[in-house]
Amino acid sequence: MTKRTPWIAAGTLALAIALTLPTFGGSCSSSAKGAMASADDIVETAVANGNFDTLVTAVKAAGLVDALKGDGPLTVFAPTDAAFAKLPAGTVEKLLKPENRDALVSILTYHVAPGQLTAKDVLSMDRVKTLNGQRPSISTPHGSAKIDNATIEATDIMVANGVIHVIDEVLLPADLNIVETAVEAGSFSTLAAALEAAGLVNALQGDGPFTVFAPTDRAFAKLPAGTVESLLRPENKDQLVAILTYHVIPGQIYSSDVRPGHVETLEGSNASITRVRGDLRINQATIVNTDIATTNGVIHVIDEVILPEAFRAAVDPASELIRLAINRGAPLFNNRQPEACAAVYEVAAQALLSSEDFDLDRHSRAQLRSALREMKRTHDASRQAWILRDALDDVMGSRNGDEMPLASRR
Repeated sequence: MTKRTPWIAAGTLALAIALTLPTFGGSCSSSAKGAMASADDIVETAVANGNFDTLVTAVKAAGLVDALKGDGPLTVFAPTDAAFAKLPAGTVEKLLKPENRDALVSILTYHVAPGQLTAKDVLSMDRVKTLNGQRPSISTPHGSAKIDNATIEATDIMVANGVIHVIDEVLLPADLNIVETAVEAGSFSTLAAALEAAGLVNALQGDGPFTVFAPTDRAFAKLPAGTVESLLRPENKDQLVAILTYHVIPGQIYSSDVRPGHVETLEGSNASITRVRGDLRINQATIVNTDIATTNGVIHVIDEVILPEAFRAAVDPASELIRLAINRGAPLFNNRQPEACAAVYEVAAQALLSSEDFDLDRHSRAQLRSALREMKRTHDASRQAWILRDALDDVMGSRNGDEMPLASRR
């Protein structure tokens, strides 16, 4: 999605740089892409300016000088000395100690993106891929360009091996792994307990990266009574592992990378990504919060537990019956047998209504009864099939957001 902003125009941005900061070496005052760059590299430019002494000291302590003097190109969001001074007292001194070098490298590489990204490029993004692996967000509240919580004060300072944008705060990447992040959030207690029972804690604390679709405690509470307690028993560990790994995808997939279709999970089978009425879903679950960064991947929060196909019938027999009916009826309809298709759907609807085992709510039952009455008022078999199909889809509703590849849609 391309952002639009009343941010400073290119012609006046050069003046803003000149007024707010001491002059950088070389011809760096133009914000227009393609402007003549300084002959100095990123490190030499920062040293010559004098407003980035802390940043230069940190780069040296982290052993990143050669990387930032390399061919690149690189884009650096450079915090000023005043930005570092905003950190809590003692933070900089602590980070500069040799034993904290890894943390310092993580922070500094969070300020660097591969490639030469001008202000125009940055503002076309929701998030920026950094050398750290995590992605700070880009926003323009009240016309002020921000990366995470830092304001971008000056832009497009072109240097020999990239471009520098000046920011007023130090960016801090996530410093907790997936499991630690879930535990600290407080709304994933059941998930944390399940990971412990399944013996998956160490795996999800590993290097990864992983993408986790994390069900909240409320999501687990939607499962039929006794399901969680049963899964947590030692004799059901294999089932629990299968269900939990079905929520994990290898790699680091941010929401901007998600596309409708099928994704292979660590469990081995596919989950379906769909967009329903503007909401992004994985199987039947709505993704209610996205892009929670961790040190070894990213978390997206979902409002229901998703299940591999082998477990769906046992946990949600109504959804499985509807799925089977559609998978059988749709090919009949597509092969010009609407009467047979309508008959399959009618049998499924009657079965759903005739047994309390399917656990349908009052609204779903009313929808099915209404559809059965309406289909009997028409003698058009195609119309009958679609009346019942629409009702079955609606009943599936929040129970299942999977695409039905065998079904033709109007």
